[in-house]
Amino acid sequence: MKKKQLHNFQVRPDSFECSVTADIAVFGYLDNKLKILLTKRSVGGYTNHWMLPGGAMEKEETLEGCANKVLFSLTGFREIHFEQVKVYTSPDRHPLKRVITVSYYALVQPENHPLTLKSNVEEISWFDIDNIPEKMGFDHRQIIHDAHNFLKNNLKDRLIVGKLLPEKFTLPELQNLYENILGLQLDKRNFRKRIFQMDILLNTGEKKSGIKGGPFLYRYKNQ
Repeated sequence: MKKKQLHNFQVRPDSFECSVTADIAVFGYLDNKLKILLTKRSVGGYTNHWMLPGGAMEKEETLEGCANKVLFSLTGFREIHFEQVKVYTSPDRHPLKRVITVSYYALVQPENHPLTLKSNVEEISWFDIDNIPEKMGFDHRQIIHDAHNFLKNNLKDRLIVGKLLPEKFTLPELQNLYENILGLQLDKRNFRKRIFQMDILLNTGEKKSGIKGGPFLYRYKNQ
């Protein structure tokens, strides 16, 4: 009995196989709102539904290579930093066959990444994170929810929103972004104390023009 059970744990030539896909939750910050990038495709299942950029990993690809391929093929975005969020393994999550998905999240500045319709993409658009469409394909609503929570949790330990802001920004702009991501109103004094404790911002000595009082502009020290 024990030998049989061990045999079931080992990889064999006839072991169960399934497809693996990568889905990427691309977040942007536009008009003081956190956004998520979604596409409608003209091929495959759920053609009249919005979905995250995603696709299948090929035989000779890594998952990271697949994610890069998918982003470029469906959005035109190149060389975007992304991080893994979660693995989804529900047996019935895809209508055609057993598919395991690995999700990622990425942070971009929408103004630096103009949207263009790529092959097999019917529509592509940014949506407010708290107002995504009702008609979502597969389990992408859950993937977006998990990626958003992952982003929130990361904010507790490190400043990871640099790709959402211009190179130089004010502290009120940074706080507004934090509040938008977290869905909370933060105390100004405590927020600044926490940010300065991280010791990752540099005061450029420049002031933002066009605003009364001219708040100082900051940038990340590693830039």
